[in-house]
Amino acid sequence: MDRNTVIGMVLVAIIIIATPYYMEKVAPIPVEQPAEQQREVHQSPTPVSEQSVVTQQAVSPKKVITGSEIDLVELEESLISVSNVFYEALISNKNGGTIVSFKLNNYNYFDSSLVNLIDKNNQDNLVISGSTIDGEAFELNENWTVSSNVKKLSAYDAPASLVFTTSFQGSVISKKLTFNPDTYQIDVEIDFAGSASSLSQGYYQLGWNGGLPVTEKNEKDDLFYFKGYVFQGDDLHDPKLDKDKTEATEFRGQTGWVAVRNKYFLAAFLPSTPGVGASLGGHYEDKKPLYNISLYQQANGGSKTTLYLGPLEYKRIQAVGLNLDRVMTMGWSIIRPISRGVLMLLMALHKYIPNYGFILILFSVLVKVVVYPLTKKSYQSTRKMQEIQPQITALKEKHKSDPQKLNKATMALYKEFGVNPMGGCLPLLLQMPLLFALFQVFRSTIELRGAPFIFWIRDLSAPDTLMEIGGFPINILPLFMTVTMILQQSMMPTQAGQQKTMMYAMNIMFLFIFYRFPSGLNLYYTLFNILTILQQKYLTPHAAAPAPVVVQKTQKPKPPAVRKKK
Repeated sequence: MDRNTVIGMVLVAIIIIATPYYMEKVAPIPVEQPAEQQREVHQSPTPVSEQSVVTQQAVSPKKVITGSEIDLVELEESLISVSNVFYEALISNKNGGTIVSFKLNNYNYFDSSLVNLIDKNNQDNLVISGSTIDGEAFELNENWTVSSNVKKLSAYDAPASLVFTTSFQGSVISKKLTFNPDTYQIDVEIDFAGSASSLSQGYYQLGWNGGLPVTEKNEKDDLFYFKGYVFQGDDLHDPKLDKDKTEATEFRGQTGWVAVRNKYFLAAFLPSTPGVGASLGGHYEDKKPLYNISLYQQANGGSKTTLYLGPLEYKRIQAVGLNLDRVMTMGWSIIRPISRGVLMLLMALHKYIPNYGFILILFSVLVKVVVYPLTKKSYQSTRKMQEIQPQITALKEKHKSDPQKLNKATMALYKEFGVNPMGGCLPLLLQMPLLFALFQVFRSTIELRGAPFIFWIRDLSAPDTLMEIGGFPINILPLFMTVTMILQQSMMPTQAGQQKTMMYAMNIMFLFIFYRFPSGLNLYYTLFNILTILQQKYLTPHAAAPAPVVVQKTQKPKPPAVRKKK
């Protein structure tokens, strides 16, 4: 392998190494619990009709009117169970219908129990709040009246609804929850029209507090994806939380939706007509970012908002529309089309092959066929560079005192033999977008979550840990991948001692880089390396060893002999 190829591979390695640090920089994982929490609400005099992010401006706290102060009628809490093919939910009449449990039938924790998207931090959800025209904040957080005494609802074959009512400012407020079959979407219809004149600026807020819980065994990795979003126009806002205080950022203007997510699951408010604003904030608790989101809706007339509470399945999120797929983790903009293409191909193959591990085997073959012309050209270019190395050495010796002539003669030699000095590493660089796309797909798409292969590989989205020794995981596939890389290197044209040492050092470096990567990614690259070895051995013609070039040094002419006088 020539020097340019080595430099190219070093640059590739630097990109791979720097990517996790870059991602941690732009979306840091929480490491500290705040010492104190202080609430700041960001506001500005921007008109509601205009689309804008409200600037930071602290305001004084307002008196909060609780539900008991409004209604003065204390009701007991009642719980209603609701189920369809996808979930089993438990609904309380607190807050006028809040979800206190939401277990997903198709997704398990690492201990095989069902994933529950509600925990102690986010049980305060679907709460209605706002401000009166007198500037007093309120929350309708009391136990509302349920229209029926039913304790169990089924939404398997047809929609099932619950209606809750309470009073505010002398008027009746109602909230209707409709649970639909074969979907994770729940319709929330709120009738606040009777008290619209009592509300500041004529709108109320529908809120979800506390984000989503950790659902993965690797909590640190899960926390990396904790985010909150506000979508306005074509802009997706995802402000970060301050670790030292509780805060909120207000957004004024037409709002398409608001959402919170963890690594694999999403809670989103999707209004039938755009909201008039939104709020996104929260705080840290036990090193976890707890996001609070609110959607602002006009109170004069009934409003319908759909709550999506479920997995980040690409096809399901894309079918919702409204650009909700913008929350999916697909990499940089230049990588996203490739990531989507890879994911769609894997899902299409999964219709016929139920095991994603075998799909990866087939996928690696397909990719190798696609990139075969590039890799073949790379090998040919590398071998040509090796063939003309004696000539290059001769030119260096001949023009060692004149760099310009050396450069011109070297380029002429490249042209004569049809050699591209970047031909060895350029094909590798062209494959880098695919590498990053595969990394995003294997690491963050729920389709591969918990997908087993064979033997000890039980989750293609996580490292293939066979056992732990002293708390250190023993992952097998990264070791196999490194062995294939070393074997592949040994089949390359003869290298100089320093280059050979550098390449072996890079193989060890890649072992550390890939050691904690998803097993699906390591499985793919191990298979890809094996196919590359077979290609080098059987499909790439070997060039004959070049004859050594003897460099003849020019001799200085002897001075003419001086005749002696007789």
